[in-house]
Amino acid sequence: MKSQPRTNFTLSLLTAGILCASAASQAANVPAGTQLAEKQELVRNNGNEPASLDPHKVESDVEFNILSDLFEGLVNVSPTGEIQPRLAEKWENKDNTVWTFHLRPGITWSDGTAITAQDVVWSWQRLVDPKTASPYASYPGNMHIVNGAAIAQGKQAPDTLGVKAINDTTLEVTLTQPNAAFLAMLAHPSMVPVDKVLINRFGEKWTKPEHLVTSGAYTLSQWVVNERIVAERNPRYWDNAHTVINKVTYLPITSEAADVNRYKAGEIDIVYTVPINQFAQLKKTMGTQLDVSPQLATYYYEFNTTRPPFNDVRVRKALNMALDKDIIADKVLGQGQRPAWLISQPDIGGVTLKTPDYASWPMDKRIAEAKKLLEEAGFNASHPLSFNLLYNTSESHQRIAIAASSMWKKNLGVEAKLQNQEWKTMLDTMHTHNFDAVRYAWIADYDDAATFLNNFRTGDSENTSQYSNPDYDQALVNAAKAKTTQERGQFYQQAEDLLGRDVPAIPVYHYVRTHLVKPWVGGFTPDKLGYYYTKDMYIKKH
Repeated sequence: MKSQPRTNFTLSLLTAGILCASAASQAANVPAGTQLAEKQELVRNNGNEPASLDPHKVESDVEFNILSDLFEGLVNVSPTGEIQPRLAEKWENKDNTVWTFHLRPGITWSDGTAITAQDVVWSWQRLVDPKTASPYASYPGNMHIVNGAAIAQGKQAPDTLGVKAINDTTLEVTLTQPNAAFLAMLAHPSMVPVDKVLINRFGEKWTKPEHLVTSGAYTLSQWVVNERIVAERNPRYWDNAHTVINKVTYLPITSEAADVNRYKAGEIDIVYTVPINQFAQLKKTMGTQLDVSPQLATYYYEFNTTRPPFNDVRVRKALNMALDKDIIADKVLGQGQRPAWLISQPDIGGVTLKTPDYASWPMDKRIAEAKKLLEEAGFNASHPLSFNLLYNTSESHQRIAIAASSMWKKNLGVEAKLQNQEWKTMLDTMHTHNFDAVRYAWIADYDDAATFLNNFRTGDSENTSQYSNPDYDQALVNAAKAKTTQERGQFYQQAEDLLGRDVPAIPVYHYVRTHLVKPWVGGFTPDKLGYYYTKDMYIKKH
């Protein structure tokens, strides 16, 4: 899940050839004269119970919000788009295909044992290994790390991945081709090292508080399922001197109304997301405590393209055309969201993408065309289309699903039967392909259209729609090989045009992120991916 513009910065890396990372680390930056509270503890709602705290077994911000506090990768991307050194102190590259990273001297896990280059190698091999069944198994291949794609597809052994430890503190990564987004992609939570010894010893139980060792600013001290997760400051963290908050509690509150009530009662410092039906009132009454930030994220309804009737493109396209996305964005939501006709974003990574022609048609023309497509597919008043629309339990998702089903009923006579499941259950349902249509969303992993578009490539580990189109796959191959931003944008446009024609998923809206934040929380700076890190924050005296 789920970056300020980074493209110019990352593209400059390709022309530089060598980069010694000297940027100051992002950490809590307390302005001079600020009086800090004696008790440096933060309570933040996380929206759901995490499916796991194994970085290789998860795929959403529900988990990444916590993992980003517990673990650290080689690099990070700041809210201003700057690539920052983390576990790696510096790096250089040759021909933009062979990258050498030098780990910080003396870095350790939270139990005091050394973090080595071998840990990184083993962790990345585990990520791509089909036996791990990671939702992000395809990610190293998408980064163009040698043999990454073939390993994820079970065609080669994990130890053939193009990464090796030169010694305990030096890591070499070999790419099949230059990749302008490589460093930004490296910052993703799935790319953090994990402890081989621990995993081999405890198996699936290695993430329990009594076992887990971490590399980030915090260690896991308590995990009460469906109640709270508590993390405490890691004194062995390499940048602990710049950490201020000593304890952070994450609450898995799914009810947005309950979240706000507990915020008003003083039990929560940061609300995960603001309820749609309370937004206008909270905007009036909460003033600067209401934070609205743009986010590179798209909300969509994904089809199971191998299951009738959604193996028929006419049915998928009809439902897309008959959905009034302007009403959903402006009236149902009304927080600044934009109606979506692209799976990625209109402006991303220095590229501007055009929507399908039918996006600009008047609503009545789209409905007429949708009725025609459904009729051709065999659905009409005497034989109406009926299907199940699945969403994870949430007032907002329910509200949007009710609006969408009402539009389809009114405009096409289609019956969408609403179903809801808890987050972890819904993810299992998606990955076992046991659904008709499902509510999903994708938050950019980095500032480039490929982060959205790769999810619909044939065989990608995140391709739960099972969409497959050789022309689409080739467009993404060509985009990855492109030497300029403009050329890459042309291939991304080809890919989006095919998605607009084939509609494996209906883009509904592009996100904003809404939070309530107590006035005493300093350093709250979400990036465009929606992440904000506890180590960057502090509690002011109040």
